[in-house]
Amino acid sequence: MSELRVVPAWRHGQGRLYVRLPDGRNIAWYDREAARVNLLGQEHREEVLEALAPFVTGTVAVGPPPVPTPADLARLALHPDDDLAPNRPGEALIVALDRDPGPAHRLRADPRQRALTAERTAGEALDLLEGAGWRVLHSVPLPGGDRIHHLLIGPGGLFALHSLYARRQKVTVADPLVTLGRRTAQPLLRRLRAEAARAAHVLTAEVRPVLVLVAPAEVAVTAPPREVRVLRDTEIAGFARTGGLLKPADVEALYAMARDRTVWAAAL
Repeated sequence: MSELRVVPAWRHGQGRLYVRLPDGRNIAWYDREAARVNLLGQEHREEVLEALAPFVTGTVAVGPPPVPTPADLARLALHPDDDLAPNRPGEALIVALDRDPGPAHRLRADPRQRALTAERTAGEALDLLEGAGWRVLHSVPLPGGDRIHHLLIGPGGLFALHSLYARRQKVTVADPLVTLGRRTAQPLLRRLRAEAARAAHVLTAEVRPVLVLVAPAEVAVTAPPREVRVLRDTEIAGFARTGGLLKPADVEALYAMARDRTVWAAAL
């Protein structure tokens, strides 16, 4: 893991040293003022400490990032325009279709309608998890025009989910490529990992990417994808059976932070 890079940056007026993988993803940061090394995962612990050794002075704490404090939450009193909680599944697509519905008569169905169907299907299943202690946000905007279709926060951790319309089609997953039927393969898993990494940077917590296939006829996975979980929409309910990572107070604190549209400006 000698390729780890240490990059200085400022966040909320405080200097930090971020530790990044060769592909640019942050896996830890050193907060000098708090004398703490925050790890987004435990698998690179020793390599991270080795990379930071020339910069660390004195004794430091090492562990997962602390959840937001009550003071942090007070800062998150939201203006209605900045609150993402009311977003419906596919909110961005709904707005786009309202603004530009396209020709009344067309030979092929508008692909935005199929994408909206996928996000609504997955979103409705995700919303049902709230009774099991989970929280979900839909259509989370990222700088540059990208967005996370669904952000799920609950006892089992944090997940960035991408919904893909695959009705009656065979889906082939060969990391990083995803192929729908006879269409050209797309490096979709690379995009999902990047979105999850951007969310982790904002929320200072590990966020795992998930690809949700909506109504596929068949799913073929050539090998387990790196870091990305691949599910059918009918398997979303399985999240309710996972837990042990976050306490209810932690879930609410992270949800309060994530619903603030302005914090996502930091999703580099």
